[in-house]
Amino acid sequence: MSGKALGPMRAWAAGALRAFWSLWALWALSAPWALGALLAGATIPAAAQQPQASYIGEKACLGCHSQENRHFADSLHAKMFRLNPRNAREERVCEACHGPGSLHAKDNANKELMVGFTRGWGTPVQTQNDMCMGCHQGGNRLHWPGSTHAGNQLACADCHNPMERVSLTSALVKPTINETCQTCHRQQRVEFNKRSHMPLPEGKMSCVDCHNPHGSSTRPLLKAESVNMLCTSCHAEKRGPMLWEHAPVRESCMNCHQPHGSNHEKLLVSARPQLCQQCHSPAVGHPGQFYNASQTAAAGSQLGGAPSPRTIGRSCQNCHSQVHGSNHPAGARLQR
Repeated sequence: MSGKALGPMRAWAAGALRAFWSLWALWALSAPWALGALLAGATIPAAAQQPQASYIGEKACLGCHSQENRHFADSLHAKMFRLNPRNAREERVCEACHGPGSLHAKDNANKELMVGFTRGWGTPVQTQNDMCMGCHQGGNRLHWPGSTHAGNQLACADCHNPMERVSLTSALVKPTINETCQTCHRQQRVEFNKRSHMPLPEGKMSCVDCHNPHGSSTRPLLKAESVNMLCTSCHAEKRGPMLWEHAPVRESCMNCHQPHGSNHEKLLVSARPQLCQQCHSPAVGHPGQFYNASQTAAAGSQLGGAPSPRTIGRSCQNCHSQVHGSNHPAGARLQR
């Protein structure tokens, strides 16, 4: 193609590129996280501003809210805002989060005149979160827009209480991370009480060791790209690669294990050998259904027979001990 023919095409491509970047910039500036970034200094979100409202200072707030101040005085926010404010917004203390209070002081029954951080107050969740994101943007909250919690209209104040020191860290509404999460995730609370469970009730780990409640690139808010990458961050001996791999292990740890708790040993989804028989039912070698009620230890003692060695001890793993994979040259059947 000649240079004369390429000229109009180049001009058109340049114009299209400029239009694309213009539209992208317009969208970026209108996004909530971008708005929070612009407001990280001394201003507050536009949705929380009242046209006629003005700042009246912390002393005016304390004239009515002395009880709230007794709880707030020991909190991390109070110490930061009062002793070491980073900018003009933090110097306003109460009004840094609740917005200018002149109209609220005149008509404290009208809940639309200031930002409240409770469900009963009625301030939209997005407005509440914009106030928080004005300072707490980026970092662990990078994936908050579009996350499961954001999509379910969860407000920051549903999990955090910046007005009172209830927890030692993170300004939570409950004393610990686990208690805060289990307020909503009751099914997981039940699973952690089963006989085989992750050591969360014992205090050896917490929900945030595996999950990022503020959002991640995975659907269950994992702190890794996949279930296996998360599990092997602690269970490194199961990571591999193995010379002889076990296909379901390679696919997902959850094929065999429950992530929170189980009534079977080692967090298994079902007892052995039934767990193994879900996949292994060969036409040759072991019979397809080699376990039945007459082969258990209890039935053997009553009927005078011997229990099957495949139903006692570690069952299939009595022989196939390297169930997660083997690096032995003769370990094709995961026996060594």
